[in-house]
Amino acid sequence: MRDKPLIFVVAGEASGDALGARLMKAMKRQSNNHVDFIGIGGPMMSAEGLNSLFPMEELSLMGIFEILPHIRQLRKRVLQAASVVNDQKPDAVVTIDSPGFAHAFIKRVEVKTTKIHYVAPSVWAWKPKRVFKFKEHYDHILALLPFEPPYFEKVGLPCHFVGHSILESGADQGDGASFRHRFSIPEKAKLLSVLPGSRKGEVTRLLPVFAEAVSKLVDDIPKLHCVIPAVPHLHDHIIESTTEWPCPVLVIPAKDQKLKYDSMAASNAALAASGTVALEMAMAEVPTIIAYKISPLTHFLVRRFIKVDFGHLLNILANHMIVPEFIQRHCKAKNLVRALNEILEDGKGKLQIIELKQELKKLSVDGSLPSEVAARAVLSIIQKRN
Repeated sequence: MRDKPLIFVVAGEASGDALGARLMKAMKRQSNNHVDFIGIGGPMMSAEGLNSLFPMEELSLMGIFEILPHIRQLRKRVLQAASVVNDQKPDAVVTIDSPGFAHAFIKRVEVKTTKIHYVAPSVWAWKPKRVFKFKEHYDHILALLPFEPPYFEKVGLPCHFVGHSILESGADQGDGASFRHRFSIPEKAKLLSVLPGSRKGEVTRLLPVFAEAVSKLVDDIPKLHCVIPAVPHLHDHIIESTTEWPCPVLVIPAKDQKLKYDSMAASNAALAASGTVALEMAMAEVPTIIAYKISPLTHFLVRRFIKVDFGHLLNILANHMIVPEFIQRHCKAKNLVRALNEILEDGKGKLQIIELKQELKKLSVDGSLPSEVAARAVLSIIQKRN
């Protein structure tokens, strides 16, 4: 019999690492440190006391053809994680996003434990029948969006809306003036945040397009500066790839959250991969355009399953395009330059921010911090099961 509840937590990418770290911190606070954690995570979860079974970056793969070369190693990690759970018999397993690894892992868990998935899959966007797969493998779902619970509850799977973690990211608390002073960026110079993603495949596909766009943008904005927050395993690659850019480029460590958010506060606009970072820019009130590409073969296979018209979450909530999107064949330098000029020079950026602030209000549960709501939900679920 253990003195404390033991939670096995799994995150597979940078955004999940942040989510997991905040969940762990809130659970420790609410339980007066009467909880222990094991599992898989990155540097932020490690800072909260997690000794990761293996490097989280091994799970940061996306797309059918990107994963294929790593199938054998991923299978090894799936079996390793499941073996630890079957041996340790935790009170709960919490998988965070990364549904591919999560399902492969959770179905090999043989011991009786509470199985919780944090970040509901976007069944409203594509492959709605996935609700049955989650019903088969999980006991509870924690959802980030207010409209998600009914999709799971209708098949008998409990689902709690806990709020979107972006609201407590700190993205709205950056110090732009100090950032510019620290890196000698003139007050009147235009600073563009460039965010090509946190996965190698994303950066490989997007950075050349972003480079071409920046080269063209410099013709319109001669004193342009760029800042690129880079995750550790891509830092050197991004530096090498930007040495020939025709403007000053500052590559900073994305893991330094304060520095990253200071850079956002200092920025006049952002060119970002679709994803969590686009929400961070909305929090920081930085006018943004988003772009995204996956491999042509992967896109060919998945496009008929996609059920939404937009990629940016706040565009989906608003049901119209507030943030310009350039996805797949539209992800071309000339399109990006045109849209960037509009939000930088034509005043559309200010209008974008006004609309986004209204949509962000929909992402909280009565103004509570999402991690606190999620932690209460997990602790309550464990208590009831015990």
